[in-house]
Amino acid sequence: MPSDPLTKLLAATAFAWRREPVSPVPLTDIQWRADACGPGSILFFQRLDDGRDDAELYRRYLADGSFSVLVTNRMLDCFEALPGKGIFVTRPADWPRTVGRFCDLRYPLPEIAGGFMGITGTNGKTTTVKYLESMLRAYEQRVLTVGTLGVSLNGEPLVQTGFTSPPQIELRRLLHVHRGRYDVVVLETSSHALDQGRLHGIPLRNAGWTNFSQDHLDYHRDEAAYFAAKARILDLIRDGGRLFCTSPEVISRLLEPGTPPVPIQPLNAANLGPEVVAAKPFLALIHNRENYALAAALADTLLGPGERPYWRYLEVVDGRFECRVIGNRTLIVDFAHTPAALETLLTAIRHAFPDAGVLTLFGCGGERDRGKRPLMGAAAARHSDHVILTSDNPRSEDPERIIDDILTGLPGTGREVVVERPQAVARLFDLLAERPADEPWVGLIAGKGHERYIDRDGCKTYYSDQDEVERNLRRLAWV
Repeated sequence: MPSDPLTKLLAATAFAWRREPVSPVPLTDIQWRADACGPGSILFFQRLDDGRDDAELYRRYLADGSFSVLVTNRMLDCFEALPGKGIFVTRPADWPRTVGRFCDLRYPLPEIAGGFMGITGTNGKTTTVKYLESMLRAYEQRVLTVGTLGVSLNGEPLVQTGFTSPPQIELRRLLHVHRGRYDVVVLETSSHALDQGRLHGIPLRNAGWTNFSQDHLDYHRDEAAYFAAKARILDLIRDGGRLFCTSPEVISRLLEPGTPPVPIQPLNAANLGPEVVAAKPFLALIHNRENYALAAALADTLLGPGERPYWRYLEVVDGRFECRVIGNRTLIVDFAHTPAALETLLTAIRHAFPDAGVLTLFGCGGERDRGKRPLMGAAAARHSDHVILTSDNPRSEDPERIIDDILTGLPGTGREVVVERPQAVARLFDLLAERPADEPWVGLIAGKGHERYIDRDGCKTYYSDQDEVERNLRRLAWV
């Protein structure tokens, strides 16, 4: 009988149901992807309520897996199609804890001086994480960040995970692989990750919450469930820690049930002088000054109180209010992809460029919250002189159907549809070129930001809004 540590832990774990393997082999590793498994692998497969039946999951993920043992969070109809393999089923509520025990054995958490910090919120997570990274690095802290832009060590990219918050095993593996190279870890903490327990067992020294608005209702079903998922970040903050928050609405909702498990510290947007805004124009935006305040407060918890010119060390975050200025024309690429984010961004543009006309280009992703599509259309219409609707990761949906949903929130004038995104960007440039050179105009290209692909019909094809901006600048000889 194999007596390796993973087999011993498997035997000692209280599962709701189990079927021992016919021919046990020494277990060598834990995986969350079937295509990464070998004969000695334990595959941890979390069954989610995503509309797919067990037969499809078996065909796509399990049929060709070479794993020896399968661990799931619920019974599946396909177990009989996996003869000989060991199968162990946890109670759904035990899943994060069970996976965590195996992670503790295979990828024990390192002890680090600065500890772990988490950032949640509908918008602004990535920006706040990158601001905090820059602040801590300026004061000689070695920083590992994990988020939408991938995994970075001291600002240098290491790997793209494809997730805002990677699955539990992958996150623990990354933290283990790079142990000894960092003093503090800053984690973007998505609602999906909190709902699925991906950060289970990671003790947050402190955390931040940026804001809250409609998003991800395709997954959470309703706004209350979405908020409840995000509120689980409170359970990850260790004794003595705090949650910092720049949203009075969020704080009010967190306090409604009674005393929260950790103190909540409200913050106002940073009050930065004109010399700061002149040096760092992206800090003219109120939401970026809120992100700055959140990052600075978290940095102070590690570095101690004091007056520090954190702003000096900040750079534009990839795909977040990236600007190109050519005479009276300003081109902005931004990741804004929710109604609140688009509303906030366009309001900030109107405030920062009060005399300028505004052209807005955006689309909505397929197979995601359909309810936000007309809301984004309405937000664009309120603050734009002209709107171009286009494609943005349609996935398996018809791009024109997605645009039709957006159009229900737009009035009948001041809008046009250009389905293919490269042609839409070219159209935005042509409209700007038609205006007199002495007229100030802003062209906002929203929704893709840092993403370098279009996701359509199961295939991700390379695409970059930044590349299209550069191509059109050359085409019009505006470089």
